[in-house]
Amino acid sequence: MLSFLDDIEIRVNGLDEILADLYSEGRQPNEETVKEIIDKLEAKKNYIPSTDRARKEYAYVLLKEYRKYIKSRTDNNR
Repeated sequence: MLSFLDDIEIRVNGLDEILADLYSEGRQPNEETVKEIIDKLEAKKNYIPSTDRARKEYAYVLLKEYRKYIKSRTDNNR
Protein backbone atom coordinates (compact mmCIF):
# COMPACT_ATOMS: atom_id res chain seq x y z
CA MET A 1 0.00 0.00 0.00
CA LEU A 2 1.43 3.36 -1.00
CA SER A 3 0.57 6.43 1.09
CA PHE A 4 0.62 9.78 -0.67
CA LEU A 5 1.06 13.25 0.79
CA ASP A 6 -2.69 13.97 0.62
CA ASP A 7 -3.44 10.87 2.76
CA ILE A 8 -4.60 8.84 -0.23
CA GLU A 9 -3.55 5.20 -0.09
CA ILE A 10 -3.23 3.06 -3.18
CA ARG A 11 -2.76 -0.69 -3.37
CA VAL A 12 -0.30 -1.80 -6.03
CA ASN A 13 0.19 -5.30 -7.36
CA GLY A 14 3.65 -6.81 -7.16
CA LEU A 15 5.43 -3.99 -5.32
CA ASP A 16 6.92 -6.20 -2.60
CA GLU A 17 8.28 -8.59 -5.21
CA ILE A 18 9.79 -5.75 -7.24
CA LEU A 19 11.45 -4.19 -4.20
CA ALA A 20 12.83 -7.58 -3.13
CA ASP A 21 14.29 -8.20 -6.60
CA LEU A 22 15.93 -4.79 -6.75
CA TYR A 23 17.30 -5.17 -3.23
CA SER A 24 18.77 -8.58 -4.06
CA GLU A 25 20.49 -6.97 -7.07
CA GLY A 26 22.00 -4.34 -4.77
CA ARG A 27 20.18 -1.49 -6.50
CA GLN A 28 20.52 1.89 -4.82
CA PRO A 29 17.50 4.12 -4.13
CA ASN A 30 17.83 6.71 -6.89
CA GLU A 31 15.93 8.14 -9.87
CA GLU A 32 17.01 5.34 -12.21
CA THR A 33 15.76 2.67 -9.81
CA VAL A 34 12.47 4.50 -9.26
CA LYS A 35 11.89 4.70 -13.01
CA GLU A 36 12.47 0.96 -13.21
CA ILE A 37 10.01 0.36 -10.35
CA ILE A 38 7.36 2.42 -12.18
CA ASP A 39 8.01 0.55 -15.44
CA LYS A 40 7.70 -2.80 -13.66
CA LEU A 41 4.50 -1.73 -11.89
CA GLU A 42 2.98 -0.70 -15.21
CA ALA A 43 4.02 -4.04 -16.73
CA LYS A 44 2.06 -5.71 -13.91
CA LYS A 45 -1.01 -3.71 -15.04
CA ASN A 46 -0.93 -1.17 -12.21
CA TYR A 47 -2.40 2.15 -13.28
CA ILE A 48 -0.04 5.08 -12.90
CA PRO A 49 -1.27 8.40 -14.32
CA SER A 50 0.70 9.75 -17.24
CA THR A 51 0.94 13.39 -16.15
CA ASP A 52 4.37 14.63 -15.14
CA ARG A 53 3.09 15.83 -11.77
CA ALA A 54 1.50 12.48 -10.89
CA ARG A 55 4.56 10.53 -12.02
CA LYS A 56 6.82 12.75 -9.92
CA GLU A 57 4.61 12.16 -6.90
CA TYR A 58 4.67 8.40 -7.54
CA ALA A 59 8.44 8.53 -7.90
CA TYR A 60 8.77 10.39 -4.59
CA VAL A 61 6.53 7.91 -2.75
CA LEU A 62 8.20 4.87 -4.34
CA LEU A 63 11.67 6.15 -3.51
CA LYS A 64 10.59 6.64 0.10
CA GLU A 65 9.07 3.14 0.13
CA TYR A 66 12.22 1.56 -1.31
CA ARG A 67 14.40 3.34 1.25
CA LYS A 68 12.10 2.06 3.99
CA TYR A 69 12.35 -1.46 2.53
CA ILE A 70 16.16 -1.31 2.47
CA LYS A 71 16.25 -0.06 6.06
CA SER A 72 13.95 -2.85 7.24
CA ARG A 73 16.10 -5.48 5.50
CA THR A 74 19.29 -3.98 6.93
CA ASP A 75 17.81 -3.84 10.44
CA ASN A 76 16.67 -7.48 10.20
CA ASN A 77 20.15 -8.64 9.18
CA ARG A 78 21.84 -7.25 12.27
